[in-house]
Amino acid sequence: MGNTLGLAPLGTLPRRSPRREEPLPNPGSFDELHRLCKDVFPAQMEGVKLVVNKVLSSHFQTQQAKFLTWQFDGEYRGDDYTATLTLGNPDLIGESVIMVAHFLQSLTHRLVLGGELVYHRRPGEEGAILTLAGKYSALHWVATLNVGSGGAHASYYHKANEQVQVGVEFEANTRLQDTTFSFGYHLTLPQANMVFRGLVDSNWCVGAVLQKKLPPLPVTLALGAFLNHWRNRFHCGFSITVG
Repeated sequence: MGNTLGLAPLGTLPRRSPRREEPLPNPGSFDELHRLCKDVFPAQMEGVKLVVNKVLSSHFQTQQAKFLTWQFDGEYRGDDYTATLTLGNPDLIGESVIMVAHFLQSLTHRLVLGGELVYHRRPGEEGAILTLAGKYSALHWVATLNVGSGGAHASYYHKANEQVQVGVEFEANTRLQDTTFSFGYHLTLPQANMVFRGLVDSNWCVGAVLQKKLPPLPVTLALGAFLNHWRNRFHCGFSITVG
């Protein structure tokens, strides 16, 4: 006699658990789209500066601000999107206002799309500028693009390893008829507690900033030098940061 195959009823077959997809991340704010690339470039320094960060507690630190204009800022961050609204100097009587609206949406874990709307109104003048934005984040690099009637801003950030980072930035302003291309690099020397940042751009500008920490003291020294060959200008700076 042949072997008899026993078939289990359909309802008793094991079911595969549905694949759970990870939720999309929040894209952050519109102003931070090019942050990774900008952090590679050195900040210009001139003169001597002493900065003391006095922290009173883990939740409060001293700040000083001067309010010269009236402004309203509102931001809402959802699970996978961010919406912001800024109103500057609204005047109902004079019928003047400046409004800036941002929106970013994570379409995938790597792709973010959104835009910016700048609207201004005053007696005899009214206008709006729309800018579209997109960012793609890979494992070791990030590419970002803003493009609109006011111009274009593109950046590329690449992390070669834990010590070396590079950034490339392109900016075109249609109103000023100006185009700039910049290259920056960031070099970390952990054994020496040193960070070196440098840049070179299409305007014949070169610059560099060297930062040195002095552990165990909460002190950071910085020395920078910048040279503009086109305008024949040179300036340097030195700073001490405590805290």
